[in-house]
Amino acid sequence: MSPLWFFLVPVGLWLISGLRVIQEYESGVIFRLGRFAEVKRAGLNWIVPGVDRMVKVDLRTVTRDVPPQDVITRDNVSLKVSAVIYFRVIDAQRAIIQVENFLYATSQLAQTTLRSTLGKLELDDLLAQREKINKELQIVLDLHTEPWGIKVTAVEVKAIDLPPEMQRAMARQAEAERERRAKVIAAEGEYQAAEKLGMAADVIDAHPAALQLRYLQTLVEISAEKASTTIFPVPIDLLQTFLDRGAPRAPPPRAPAQVGPPATPQLHPQAPERPLPPRTPPEGDRNG
Repeated sequence: MSPLWFFLVPVGLWLISGLRVIQEYESGVIFRLGRFAEVKRAGLNWIVPGVDRMVKVDLRTVTRDVPPQDVITRDNVSLKVSAVIYFRVIDAQRAIIQVENFLYATSQLAQTTLRSTLGKLELDDLLAQREKINKELQIVLDLHTEPWGIKVTAVEVKAIDLPPEMQRAMARQAEAERERRAKVIAAEGEYQAAEKLGMAADVIDAHPAALQLRYLQTLVEISAEKASTTIFPVPIDLLQTFLDRGAPRAPPPRAPAQVGPPATPQLHPQAPERPLPPRTPPEGDRNG
């Protein structure tokens, strides 16, 4: 056996041991003798065995659940809030060099940011402005993780656990609000109905025959129901004559009071008195 084989075989094994395969969704950070050398891309790569060390970094979007956090809102309401965070590595070199464990660090930063950001809001804002809060959380986290080569793509508040007392209070508030809206809608309907009835009364007043037509139409509707009891509405015009007879008569109008000095009474001449007939004496006087 040729001595050349004793040289080629170890060299071949040494070369083969330096081959590394990097997936499409990964990057390889190369450290040569402890110092950063370069970043390898996807495909077949070769490093110097015994000199270089490669650390693979996943470039895919990572999803992490933020455990429920105890949050006290600005209006002193205690609740538990859980969220989910989406992020990915955009700079493999900084993600390995600048932070020890970027997954753990991003998760812890999300928890603290969630507590501090939601603590500045009131309960009503927290429940009504969910999209705005998610956007604000994403901006704050992305600002802190940018030096690590991490890009936070989205943050979503997943669940808000309210105390039972607060849930009952909110239920009563919602019920009262719905009752108020129902009363307002009913009042608005009554107003519109009264307005339409007033317009209909004006039309009937201008056209008296319309009242008789409505009367006949009402009879048709009643007869179509096939009820055992039928009520016939009597027009008021038929009873107006009897109502006028039974009504008390108004007293005659009094003469208007005279304004100014009293009128001088006119003196009428007295008629001459007629002579009285002679008095006839009674029969007793005649005989005596």
